[in-house]
Amino acid sequence: MTNIEKDVEEVLFDEKALEEILDRLADEIIRDYKDSPRKLLILSILKGSITFTADLMRRIPLPLELDFMKVSSYGSGTESAGPLKISLDLNRDDISDLDILVVEDIVDSGKTLSKLKKHLTERGAHSVKICTLLDKPSRREVELSADYCGAEVPDKFVIGYGLDYDEKYRNLPYVGVLSPKVYM
Repeated sequence: MTNIEKDVEEVLFDEKALEEILDRLADEIIRDYKDSPRKLLILSILKGSITFTADLMRRIPLPLELDFMKVSSYGSGTESAGPLKISLDLNRDDISDLDILVVEDIVDSGKTLSKLKKHLTERGAHSVKICTLLDKPSRREVELSADYCGAEVPDKFVIGYGLDYDEKYRNLPYVGVLSPKVYM
């Protein structure tokens, strides 16, 4: 057991389960975008979705482009601070020609993604869909559902496979539950 693995209370999705989720999501995305005449833009939300995005896009044998945004609506706390804060924006002139697939690690309250989807739509994107590895519907505070969802998770603090606590645990090859003793 490695140093960081001692903080994992339980493994929710091991590497095999993640592979199955990725294969299923890729099949759904291919089915929906294979005949689209527009460019497919995979828009990865930094930092947590990097691992998921890389593994997912390698399974999609369609012409696609990749870009990144870093957004939040939380500021330094855990409660929404109101407006969407964009610290790395999508700088493109061809947004109206794009089918944008926002790739996120987890949907929690839904506030940030709801605001981001509205922002991209107002900027003229042809379509905006959301693909999330994990969904925590018990925490939802706004009307939002992902178009592509890997798996639902309980209301526990999940880490690994890109998800972090205090910038740690992103490099775990699975999704696990962080022991409360770490953050209490």
